[in-house]
Amino acid sequence: MYLMLLPARSSACSMAQKRKILMVAPEAVPFVKVGGLADVVGALSKALDARRHDVRIVMPKYAGLKQIESARPLDAPLVVKLGGHEAYARVWECELPGSTVVCYLLEHNQYFDHPSVYGGGPSGNEDDNAQRFTFLSRAAIDLCTYLDWVPDVLHCHDWTTGLVPIYLNTTEREQPIGRAASLMTLHNMGHQGWFHRDLVDFAGLPSSVFRADSLESMGELNMLKGGIYHASKVSTVSPSYAREIQEPEGGGGLDHVLRFRSADLIGVINGIDESEWSPQTDELLPARYSVDDLSGKAVCKAQMQEAYGLAVDAEVPVFAAVARLVAQKGLDLLVAISDQLMADQQLQVAVLGTGEPSLESAFEALAQRYPGRFGVHLGFNNELSHLTAAGTDFLLMPSRFEPCGLSQMYSMVYGAPPIVRATGGLKDSVTQYVEGEAGGTGFLFQDATPAALYEAIRRACSIYSFRPEEYARIQRNGMLSDFSWEASAGAYEDIYGWAIEARSAAYTY
Repeated sequence: MYLMLLPARSSACSMAQKRKILMVAPEAVPFVKVGGLADVVGALSKALDARRHDVRIVMPKYAGLKQIESARPLDAPLVVKLGGHEAYARVWECELPGSTVVCYLLEHNQYFDHPSVYGGGPSGNEDDNAQRFTFLSRAAIDLCTYLDWVPDVLHCHDWTTGLVPIYLNTTEREQPIGRAASLMTLHNMGHQGWFHRDLVDFAGLPSSVFRADSLESMGELNMLKGGIYHASKVSTVSPSYAREIQEPEGGGGLDHVLRFRSADLIGVINGIDESEWSPQTDELLPARYSVDDLSGKAVCKAQMQEAYGLAVDAEVPVFAAVARLVAQKGLDLLVAISDQLMADQQLQVAVLGTGEPSLESAFEALAQRYPGRFGVHLGFNNELSHLTAAGTDFLLMPSRFEPCGLSQMYSMVYGAPPIVRATGGLKDSVTQYVEGEAGGTGFLFQDATPAALYEAIRRACSIYSFRPEEYARIQRNGMLSDFSWEASAGAYEDIYGWAIEARSAAYTY
């Protein structure tokens, strides 16, 4: 069976039980961000803190972390018990800005004294990632003993923390920390952490964990697989993605594992941090605006057009894409139809992102071929991403798969209806516009093909140009949507309770 949980189902009674929660993560906003995982860790922690839980975060102290000026080192070093030897980390403590969440930053020169979070990439087979994130998982366990603080739940995020539930079930089972529950949150099944089996010895785990119903996968060690098997509960970042990853095409080779854990697999859609993403208060915008006064959006549109080298024209619809330029995001579909769009439709296109060289080159060529109509900015610029959300008329997200996605939520709140493929969190957060019906916040299409994307854009262009009252209604619906973390935090409270119950049952003989 599938157990799906939408935020609206969170129970009021769960607020009465205050939890001790340790977030174990490789990244967190505002300290460092590679992807949406960092947004989730930071924003969810603040939302749970606002509900009076004792929330703490442990993560590496990479070189160049932001907003840690107030961090102070704890007096004694942390002893990290790896296989056959002990390592040491200096622990820095600070608060997550805007909250009372305590953050522990682990300083270890060999593993973390460089600015890159994942070495060569986030999938988990690069450089010394095996040792780096084994160290993080083991250090998270030992930190609890060091602090004399036993959390109710260790909330583990993606493959980098996959060994935490295994430690709890093996080396720590008879220790006080062994009674803590674990929640394994899957942010992207494309990243799993594949390594050589020798990592078992380095980690100080018993050799028995290298088996098919634990860490072993096709003769190698898979950190994410081990975390899924051993965690008290497993969650992912949207109900639809929780369904999709149980099928061969979505599970990254672990669909059978996820079907095995299906009774413990819960999908909760992410929220957005409204303190950062609100057109009424966004200090990165040249003008602010609201659903009842859109005059500031027109100012943002003009400035956005200038930023991308587009002709400043209030009447022409602007379609923007803000994404990593990789196959998952489906922007090769946009490349395939751009010449036809430029020939057939009165529109402008803006692309913000970086990624595969072939896609970067293709978008640069389009910008050169259609000056004033096609703009591209290679790289990531936070201020420009905010301006793009505020200035564009539509957002393009033709993703082949999308665990949750945040950009479509930002765009709706900022008054830019998204055009998305019906997958994962995109179809959970965007409501299809249907002519003659009051609802609708965007445009969804089914097939990951150039033709399907073209037709969705053509339809959006037509409504914008010839039915402005319909466009205004779609825009208003999106701006009135509630994507706050408050509801999602309530859902996680329920999951923590279920995880604690499951862990308690495991100790009942």
